[in-house]
Amino acid sequence: MAAPQSRLLELLKSQCRIFSLNYNPQRLRLGNKILRQRLRGPALAAWYPRKTVSFRDLQETYKPLGLTTFDEAEDDREEAIQIAKLRGKGRPKKKRTAAESRTAKKKK
Repeated sequence: MAAPQSRLLELLKSQCRIFSLNYNPQRLRLGNKILRQRLRGPALAAWYPRKTVSFRDLQETYKPLGLTTFDEAEDDREEAIQIAKLRGKGRPKKKRTAAESRTAKKKK
């Protein structure tokens, strides 16, 4: 003799409560398998090296003291951008909207 369906559902409900499981009699896909897994954030964050001090950080530190610094890599980058612009390979100009063009005409 089989037990009635309601009795089996009650048993399943109490079993879930005892073992801290989710009661899901319709067997819907709720993603609990993913939520039970360990978080990957700390492992992923530990993979990348910590941020070190850059030349720009040093420039910002010494700027209030009146000390001037020279970043050769930044200077080379700006020079390469200027050369590309002269050849017509630079960044395109921003598209102007109708509102911007009206305000530009009013300022003139």
